Amino acid sequence: MGWIDVMAHNTTRVAILFGGRSAEHDVSRASAANIFRSLDASRYAVTLIGITPEGRWVLADAVNARTAQALTVPPDGPQIVLLPAGQGRALVLGDGAAAPRELTFDVIFPVLHGPNGEDGTMQGALELADVAYVGARVMGSAAAMDKDVAKRLLRDAGLPIVPFVTMTAAAPVSYEDAVHAVGCSELFIKPANLGSSVGISKARTPQEFAAACDLALRFDGKILIERCISPVREIECAVLEHADGEVKASELGEIVPASSHGFYSYAAKYTDASGASLHVPAQVEPGLAQRIRKMATEVFGVLCCESLARVDFFVHGEEVYVNEVNTLPGFTNISMYPKMWEATGLPQPALMDALIAHALARHARLRQLASQR
Repeated sequence: MGWIDVMAHNTTRVAILFGGRSAEHDVSRASAANIFRSLDASRYAVTLIGITPEGRWVLADAVNARTAQALTVPPDGPQIVLLPAGQGRALVLGDGAAAPRELTFDVIFPVLHGPNGEDGTMQGALELADVAYVGARVMGSAAAMDKDVAKRLLRDAGLPIVPFVTMTAAAPVSYEDAVHAVGCSELFIKPANLGSSVGISKARTPQEFAAACDLALRFDGKILIERCISPVREIECAVLEHADGEVKASELGEIVPASSHGFYSYAAKYTDASGASLHVPAQVEPGLAQRIRKMATEVFGVLCCESLARVDFFVHGEEVYVNEVNTLPGFTNISMYPKMWEATGLPQPALMDALIAHALARHARLRQLASQR
């Protein structure tokens, strides 16, 4: 069924993928619960597919999903197999039926964060399945996910970034060399391919630096060492691409970490209710706010993003630095992406409509292009 037919029947079959194999598994479960609740039940027929930490796709139960804080991935649930070139067809295995039964989706919403979800691997699988899906395609997902690659592309495009150096276990960098490279003795160390502030530490001494590198290398084979900008404001902007290709930037948001955390750590985000205060819209001088919004859309284009992205900035006085880009940002009850669009006049149900409409329209365009080759 093509996207025009689906919309004409006023019911779109949506599969929400959540969970996954990354360290952000639990964040994904919370994001998926909010997305599920925001989809209009009269317009969307939703199937929940959980991905276990081991990588199995399983059919999840939607009985209590509308009230749950986070969706549950049943470890022994019926397995789902998405068919290559199936145009959204999947098989359900092991649910007691004599033979596999078939499910069909018009669009898939991969509510997955981090490796094996946001880095282009899932997007490649969905491309092979020939199904519409929400979010950036393979190139944009992979480029934005790898902070080292993203920063190099942004730097080559003339966009301002914080000075950094990369390191691997096979090519270590000493504290002294890192200080010399970035021009500052206070450093941030983070995994190159992870989000939600997992594995990030600040270092001011060789001992702290060694411990921070060990921690970051537990989560990724490549890590970034960045100059600490201080004092700094953490400003974010949500970018949305509509079905007609128009790209818009939202009102800005600001994150102010509690002094007890020092920076916006994983604990400040998800485990400490008073770990940070969120200000939407951010109190930013209009001229500076316009610069940031314009830069956000430029970043979106440079990194080949599509559909949606949250672009994070560091602001130091009048200086603005691009920090990082999330192509599948969080949708938890504290997440900034939906909050910024809400402040811009686009409530989350309408935001979901826009994201799904973009996915369907893009897939229709790509299939038309493929038929002309």
